[in-house]
Amino acid sequence: LVELGLDVSVEAGLGAAIHFDDAAYREAGASVTDDRAAALDAADTAVVVRPPAAEEAATLRRGAALVGLLDPFNRRDLLDALAKAGATGLALELIPRTTLAQKMDALSSQASLAGYVAVILAAERIDRVFPMMITPAGTLAPARVFVVGAGVAGLQAIATARRLGARVEAYDTRPAVAEQVQSLGARFVAIDVGETGQTKDGYAKALTEDQLERQRLAMARHCAQADVVITTAQVFGRPAPRIVTAAMLAGMRPGSVAIDLAVESGGNVEGSAPDREVEVGGVRVVGLANLPGRVAADASRMLAANAAALLEHAWDREAKAFRWDGDDDIVQGCRVTLGGEIVHPALRPDGRKEG
Repeated sequence: LVELGLDVSVEAGLGAAIHFDDAAYREAGASVTDDRAAALDAADTAVVVRPPAAEEAATLRRGAALVGLLDPFNRRDLLDALAKAGATGLALELIPRTTLAQKMDALSSQASLAGYVAVILAAERIDRVFPMMITPAGTLAPARVFVVGAGVAGLQAIATARRLGARVEAYDTRPAVAEQVQSLGARFVAIDVGETGQTKDGYAKALTEDQLERQRLAMARHCAQADVVITTAQVFGRPAPRIVTAAMLAGMRPGSVAIDLAVESGGNVEGSAPDREVEVGGVRVVGLANLPGRVAADASRMLAANAAALLEHAWDREAKAFRWDGDDDIVQGCRVTLGGEIVHPALRPDGRKEG
């Protein structure tokens, strides 16, 4: 950002948890401030890791921009505060899934890390080893892992479990992802629930309650055979579907583990709750929030690269200003507020498109 000609300020202690001291930011050309409120008030563009409080967003100057993971579907108070302040909100979750925008796709970069961490958590908690082992004391069969949802997080979970030597099965409502699952060495579980599909951005479409029930009945057998169940099923902008019921958990072997990656949006597993680990009939249900934060150094590098790519894309070198108010497809795709209004069509109360 400094090389673009920007004056960059960072909050004191920002990188302490990942072993970047304030001096490292100064060496990169930034100034360091311990007055967060003053820095936000002075900023033309503020980049955040987590959504700020609505009260903080309200202090942004008119025409300023807020860039980051803003959780727009659950933080209406933040959107209202940004609109009232006349600030422009850019939610990295809404970056279009296009080839040009891939390097800005923070949702995918963080989901990939979450999928990896989920398997590591399961390996720590399960009462057996993942790979097959042939020993003088006998042969140990590989652990069986069942992954529900083969999006970015699910595919990374599959790849990680396979690298650890587990026998992996995976299910997704989109038959089109079967080839990707199989390319990673896992078996794709086909369940006929009727017509399914995906959105234009590649997200799974929500199932009807009847389809969910048919899905649960078919999945119960695979859960019962699994030592580890990892659920990653989320519907963008809506609560996560309840997929693994208490009855399905009851059919699993005591000592097995269920990791719920969708816990922050409602949860796929019955009984899971953010930042809680509970035992249900001998099955450990893990619902830890912010899994990318458990590999914070890499999560930060990836998020920084995503945000910087968007900023560079929107930077007008001749005018030496960001172009947040134009009709660029990427900017329009992630812009949630502009000129005192909530403008994203998926978030507008009246359902109208911006412009």
